[in-house]
Amino acid sequence: MIYADNAATTQMGEAAINAMTACMRDTWGNPSSLYGLGQRAKEALEDARERIATCIGASPKEITFTSGGSEADNQAIRSAALLGARRGKRHIISTAFEHHAILHTLKRLEDEGFEVELLPVGPLGTVTAHQVAEAIREDTALVTIMYANNEIGSILPVSEIGAVCRERRVIFHTDAVQAAGHLPIDVRAQNIDLLSLSAHKFHGPKGIGVLYARQGVPLTSLIEGGAQERGKRAGTENVSAVAGMAAALEESCAHMAENAAKVSVLRDRLIAGLSQIPHSALNGDPVNRLPGNVNFCFEGIEGESLLLLLDDRGICASSGSACTSGSLDPSHVLLAIGRPHEVAHGSLRLSLCEENTEADVDAILKAVPEIVAYLRNMSPLWKDKVSGKKEFVL
Repeated sequence: MIYADNAATTQMGEAAINAMTACMRDTWGNPSSLYGLGQRAKEALEDARERIATCIGASPKEITFTSGGSEADNQAIRSAALLGARRGKRHIISTAFEHHAILHTLKRLEDEGFEVELLPVGPLGTVTAHQVAEAIREDTALVTIMYANNEIGSILPVSEIGAVCRERRVIFHTDAVQAAGHLPIDVRAQNIDLLSLSAHKFHGPKGIGVLYARQGVPLTSLIEGGAQERGKRAGTENVSAVAGMAAALEESCAHMAENAAKVSVLRDRLIAGLSQIPHSALNGDPVNRLPGNVNFCFEGIEGESLLLLLDDRGICASSGSACTSGSLDPSHVLLAIGRPHEVAHGSLRLSLCEENTEADVDAILKAVPEIVAYLRNMSPLWKDKVSGKKEFVL
């Protein structure tokens, strides 16, 4: 099997597995309990909090554990929105190609009377700090812009946007789910007020994530109950998952440069090979993109058929975000960068990690052109294009 869907989830690494196993065996108590077993669990929890904070340049008391990136996004946005509303500010700035955890939360806030402005991202899938500066108003409560796009891999100018927001005294949140463990993060240097990450994107366990909130930015609880996480997130902490997340993030950060160097070479080989397929197009910035992300549109095919035939050959890939793979609608990300509906339906996302090899790339570059040709040969639409009855889009 060739696994090329690391943007959806990653295989757990040995560091995370070992940390979790040790925790489940030795420090399985409730960290809220006062007796020794509970306090040892509390110590393990706080040790992991400190290590995670160090990886992103934060203070341990600025780290809140969540069930993952979606919960962290929801809590960050709602907290900033409610804080703004109390100050008479109900304008929120984001982009048109955010993850649905962001966009759906913003839609709910619109229903509650907030005004949401989605910035256009252009054909390369990015926005500029100048765009953000132009959009900020006196009543802007929040800017929420992702660190790197989960579908097309474009990396956004987070540091520059953070500097603009800090100068204008507007809270800045970034969804760093795809970036954490793969790109350098320093919340202080980058003027980030709120940041979300999820462990299973960097070889940690599923169901655990982090919301960083700069000291002085109050959080509103989404889950009421106990006083865990300094009263910001009720529920007994999943200590073993937190320990696994800390181990995975530390390992990813320690090997970030070498992993990025290796994976980007594989990525570029894959892009060069797939570009040879007629009437195809790379989605996202060709240079400023995540090390392992390759996203293509192929005219004249359906992405779902391509994925199923790749699966028959033992290749795991996706046509977009794993969270929307059950939808028949074309990717909102591809529509946002200007791809027409017809072409957006024929997309392929391949996301590599340091475990992938040159042989994997060779196998993908053999399979994809063959499958694309096979699907096109069965397509009446493609025959109309070849015959000249309809025009090519790509």
